[in-house]
Amino acid sequence: MNLFKNLYIHQGFFVYISIVSGLFLVSYWVEMVYQIAWFLLFTLAVLFLVDIIILFRFKNGLKARRLLPEKFSNSDENPIPITIENKYPIKIFLKVIDELPTQFQKRDFEYFTEINDNGYHNFEYRVRPVERGEYYFGNLNLFVSSPLQIVARRYRFNAKQMVAVYPSYIQMRKYEFLAFSNRLTEFGLKKIRRIGHTMEFEQIKNYIAGDDVRTVNWKATAKRGQLMVNQYQDEKSQPIYSIIDTGRVMKMPFEELKLLDYAINSTLAFSNIALLKNDKAGMLTFSKKVEKIVAASNKRTHINTINEALYNIDTQFTDSDFGYLYATIKRKINQRSLIILYTNFEHISALQRQLPYLKAISRQHLLVTVFFENTELEELITENVEDLQSIYHKTIAEKFAYEKRLIVKELESKGVHAILTKPQNLSVNVINKYLEFKAKGLI
Repeated sequence: MNLFKNLYIHQGFFVYISIVSGLFLVSYWVEMVYQIAWFLLFTLAVLFLVDIIILFRFKNGLKARRLLPEKFSNSDENPIPITIENKYPIKIFLKVIDELPTQFQKRDFEYFTEINDNGYHNFEYRVRPVERGEYYFGNLNLFVSSPLQIVARRYRFNAKQMVAVYPSYIQMRKYEFLAFSNRLTEFGLKKIRRIGHTMEFEQIKNYIAGDDVRTVNWKATAKRGQLMVNQYQDEKSQPIYSIIDTGRVMKMPFEELKLLDYAINSTLAFSNIALLKNDKAGMLTFSKKVEKIVAASNKRTHINTINEALYNIDTQFTDSDFGYLYATIKRKINQRSLIILYTNFEHISALQRQLPYLKAISRQHLLVTVFFENTELEELITENVEDLQSIYHKTIAEKFAYEKRLIVKELESKGVHAILTKPQNLSVNVINKYLEFKAKGLI
């Protein structure tokens, strides 16, 4: 029974049988071909049985493994290595079909290769998940055939493997590496050292125009005969919160990834940089109510806590309650903090409804409101138009883009910092703004 379950006809068999059928057809006019056709048919039947014996005489003629990581990085290319060992004493031909998770919607995965007798073969393919959650892989199917290529035997390995897709830790590590290697400028990131104003003394130095006159060291000045000032170390461990709007405005997809997932990936990368800068990182999510709160901490392992909290976040189909958010911030975040608010406004009227709450938050904290450009409108704005309908579409697209710029001006006029960014540049722009604030001494 196992033989029949795993026995498949190779496409080479149909080529052979087509040749034999053609000879039988030709024999209608050329009688001598009739005997040749029967001989070839008999030979094919014998080789059919021989091929079955070759492939099925070994119980475990093939070994294979799919090497899955513990977790995937969302929105990134994740490699999946596969190792195959041939235990047959002959060269074999393989077709590999991997049963990918339903989230990828890929049903045409095939890989062809040849392996010499008692040889090994390694290869890898890549997948790009665009949703967080659990991804279940099915069977790793290998169809092996001999040099005769008449039948094929199926082997199955690694059934029901699960991998959890987490926020983009690849992106997080990329910016972490750049921070350690002082190469942040390659991604447009500015790294500026700021002289602090805490009471933690660092050194005495010569006075330079622009130094705070309150830090003049009169004893050192009298001894050296020139103005000397005290220099203090930069203040560290400032609370920094990433607040993610999980309302319906964050459900809009760009390049198959929702705005919510862009915000989540940015939160993870930005929180990691903040921890490397010895600040305290925390996070909060809200829609109709506040859903998750992770208190700010500067422990190095705190990034794992934030990562786990980000894993199960999803968008809602309701409008977010900014009033409830303001009340929660006032109650839960007592120390002045840098707050990065990830949300989205498509119209100036949508901002006007929430502006009183944003102003109230900005009076107590350093608030940065992050919202997104609609990059799909760029094609409409830049294309050359000729007909009336295209002109109408281009005008509407320009109106939407103009309203986005109006929103930025409106926020800044009310004392609320704003970042209007393309989804792909979100992490870079947020980290840039954070480093800019650090350099200016605003946090």
